[in-house]
Amino acid sequence: MFQDKGWVLVTLIALVTPSWAAYKLQERYSWNQLDFAFPNARLKEQALASGDYIPQNALPVGVEHFGNRLFVTVPRWRDGIPATLTYINMDRSLTGSPELIPYPDWRSNTAGDCANSITTAYRIKVDECGRLWVLDTGTVGIGNTTTNPCPYAVNVYDLTTDTRIRRYVLPAVDTNPNTFIANIAVDIGKNCDDAYAYFADELGYGLIAYSWEQDKSWRFSAHSYFFPDPLRGDFNVAGINFQWGEEGIFGMSLSPIRSDGYRTLYFSPLASHRQFAVSTRILRDETRTEDSYHDFVALDERGPNSHTTSRVMSDDGIELFNLIDQNAVGCWHSSMPYSPQFHGIVDRDDVGLVFPADVKIDENKNVWVLSDRMPVFLLSDLDYSDTNFRIYTAPLATLIENTVCDLRNNAYGPPNTVSIPKQAVLPVGPPLYTKQYRPVLPQKPQTSWASSPPPPSRTYLPANSGNVVSSISVSTNTVGPAGVEVPKAYIFNQHNGINYETSGPHLFPTLQPAQSGKQDGGLKTYVNARQSGWWHHQHQG
Repeated sequence: MFQDKGWVLVTLIALVTPSWAAYKLQERYSWNQLDFAFPNARLKEQALASGDYIPQNALPVGVEHFGNRLFVTVPRWRDGIPATLTYINMDRSLTGSPELIPYPDWRSNTAGDCANSITTAYRIKVDECGRLWVLDTGTVGIGNTTTNPCPYAVNVYDLTTDTRIRRYVLPAVDTNPNTFIANIAVDIGKNCDDAYAYFADELGYGLIAYSWEQDKSWRFSAHSYFFPDPLRGDFNVAGINFQWGEEGIFGMSLSPIRSDGYRTLYFSPLASHRQFAVSTRILRDETRTEDSYHDFVALDERGPNSHTTSRVMSDDGIELFNLIDQNAVGCWHSSMPYSPQFHGIVDRDDVGLVFPADVKIDENKNVWVLSDRMPVFLLSDLDYSDTNFRIYTAPLATLIENTVCDLRNNAYGPPNTVSIPKQAVLPVGPPLYTKQYRPVLPQKPQTSWASSPPPPSRTYLPANSGNVVSSISVSTNTVGPAGVEVPKAYIFNQHNGINYETSGPHLFPTLQPAQSGKQDGGLKTYVNARQSGWWHHQHQG
């Protein structure tokens, strides 16, 4: 009898559990409301009493991982935010709801102290040279409440010494009265000095490039691809309908370095379902700001309900992006056409992934996702007795496994009806690629913290019931001469005149990098050599 009741209980739990849960992503940290690591309890009480710390006003929006630290940004949209750039000491806090520690210290988080501090930070980036890039927007408030006590300024920190090594104020010509910048992409070339940062001006409709070596910036303005799509300004997130129709260029990702020595920058306006691309060969050239219209490329739409604010690409060309309408994280392998059938969903959770605000891939190819229920925070009221903010993690290989983005198993590609010219000769002999095409999938690493409990047996708010972008069905491989298996993706690309690179199809003319005495094989040889263990590699000159 007891066993029968147990089976009934299990059945009931299965029936009320949401149809989608974050099965691949593991919850590492979560909070009902954010807490900060004040020097002592007395100072915390004083901050609460004075209004310098109002826990319900803090919303995390950005995440980044380096070593034993997980950085979290908290913009000063409302009063009572004691620090905007913070981190979690992961050695001390394996999981749970840890206090956020100001980085690099409390003084450096003083609002309005323009020369010495960060007033408001959004998304941040750690580069492979151990530097943390932070754009201080210098703003307090949001929307009509916004004030600008400080100018936009690029701040770069050396993470080995925890000191700021560069502050660069964006000149007035690089911004306009409508400027709002939340996203940053960092492009490292042949060495750590050959570094560029790109900033997306969401409401001023521009793209700003900054050269580390020149300590100088320039702006690409008013390209029509930077503007919102007037048909894509309606949003439905967590049961809330709202309009963000003015939101232009927002999320950005950078491809691996291509054979011409440059990367591809992919970007999307927030009020859009389409992705665009441009070679960094254009962005790195200050003289091209006014005559580069045709160097930008328009890709296809992702499909319905596919607004995205954050994206990142791995060093083997796998792009991850948040799908804020679907409470999900999507993927695309950049060797494939940018069309809905080649987009997959790596995870979805109608409780835990309500507005997955930021997505990152770290040096160990682990993925970090921060969810924060932002539209509820901005347009309604959060329930602070409930878990509102979560940080998830999982290995990239685990996330893309059995999706259309996983080309390693050679199972995904166009249907078998793809016609191949009879005269086409499939290659035999030397390998086609410099990387092994089908590496053995790594085992999921064992973590030292306990597995997270399943999501609550209720949805926080109903997810939008529109069409969902999903992966396509599995198809078999094609066998070439002498029984050599050839991936369907390769056949499709060859048939359509697309050359496979780890950074995706050739969108732009190939330029050969200049030869130097240090690297006989040019820039590409140097880059390939440093892909193994690049995080700890000490670059020379």
